[in-house]
Parts: sequence; structure tokens; C-alpha cells
Amino acid sequence: MKLSAPIPLFRVFDYELAKAFYCHWLGFTIDWEHRFSPTAPRYLQISRDAAVFHLTEHYGDCTPGSKVFLHIDDVEALHAELSTRPNPNMNPGIEHAPWNAKTLEVTDPFGNRICFNQSLE
Repeated sequence: MKLSAPIPLFRVFDYELAKAFYCHWLGFTIDWEHRFSPTAPRYLQISRDAAVFHLTEHYGDCTPGSKVFLHIDDVEALHAELSTRPNPNMNPGIEHAPWNAKTLEVTDPFGNRICFNQSLE
């Protein structure tokens, strides 16, 4: 038996806002989308490198305001990249965490948070 990496689900309320945040600002790509009808809520998968998230507009799929801890090998490179694409609602900084890591935390327009963590060990 072998477990695979989990896929976090984030509740989103506006497709265009989610796309602007995750794709245009954070650099994720939409892998696929699903809707039961043209007016139904969307469910989509986004990815960047090995990081995969599911974003859902469906009521009851998950709780808004969740947080994901995501390992990264170069938090300063991510910080520099995000600085080239200004976001009027986010200006994250790099912090030194007590667990011997550098972190950068962002919050999407729906209150979901991603903590990018670079271990210094």
C-alpha cells in the first residue's frame, strides 16, 4: 500500500476572482473544469509543479477560510516572482518561523490561506 499526496479543496465564491488570484497572480494553471450545466457552480483543478488544488463553488464541499501548508524549495524566488505581478490586496513578506523555516503566507479573496514553507535544515 502506498499513500499519495492529498489534494486540498478550497471553497471559492467567484470564478473570475479565483482565476485572477490563483492563475494570474500565483502562477497556477487550470487543468480541468467541471459544471453540471452552464449555470451550475464550477469545480476545477489547478496545479503548479507538483502542487495540486481543487477549487469548488459548490455549497457544502468544504469550509471557507481553510489553510494549506505547502513545501517549497525557494521561498525568496516565489516572493520575487509575486513582486513582479502586484496584487492590490496582497503584499506578502517572508518570515522566519520558529521551526527553522522561511515562510510566505497568502490569503485568497475568500479567506483561504496558503503558507509556503521552505525548510532551512
